Amino acid sequence: MTVLEQLLTKFNIQRPIHLTLLDPDKQSPELAKSIATQALAGGTAGIMIGGSVGVNQENLDATARIIKKHVPLPVILFPGDITGITHYADAVFFMSLLNSRNPYYITGAQSLGAPIIKKTGLESIPMGYIVIEPGGAVGVIGDAKLIPRDRGDIAASYALAAQYLGMKLVYLESGSGVPKYLPSKMISQVKSVIDIPLIVGGGIKTEKDALNVVKAGADIIVTGTLVENVENVKESINKITSAIEDY
Repeated sequence: MTVLEQLLTKFNIQRPIHLTLLDPDKQSPELAKSIATQALAGGTAGIMIGGSVGVNQENLDATARIIKKHVPLPVILFPGDITGITHYADAVFFMSLLNSRNPYYITGAQSLGAPIIKKTGLESIPMGYIVIEPGGAVGVIGDAKLIPRDRGDIAASYALAAQYLGMKLVYLESGSGVPKYLPSKMISQVKSVIDIPLIVGGGIKTEKDALNVVKAGADIIVTGTLVENVENVKESINKITSAIEDY
């Protein structure tokens, strides 16, 4: 079963899932393995690896390799650029930052990265990426024309375009480390117009946050900053996964 099939299987049985995002430049590969192991025990469904700022290739390779070797979860690359690709992972979110002002982040980086991905044999998962204000580092690096938090209609139009372009997932992102998760109204507006799974990330810090995001329509939630700032990763993620699975 492919990684996408695993995600779609859970989506089709209407079970919200959680993914853990790790930035390979923010901890050693050994620590990343420890975090991923705890995340597995906490109920996460997969490990995403990536960062908004240029990733060190050596760190990326070592992080993906050690996690894949020791943690029985899909390892999915979340590249901010062509530097975010390694053959040690299982799959890559082949993203287009749809509301970027810079064509490089819509199709340019993708055209450069495609031959590399083909050579590695990684599973490619097409995904529409939409950045909402405040946007965080990805909004700056990706030169995003940030969508206002009260304009769910605009976000929904981008999401529907992603579906019509043949993308398999839509990812709404408010930025890493932002103070508040996306408005429920916006999530609901986006979910109401698409038939593909909706991923939501940014500002999800507690089980209550996660539950509100899932109730609004998210099929998959992503937390990254959370695992960087807590001592007990297993407990923190378990609170979130238990809350959304009980919904």
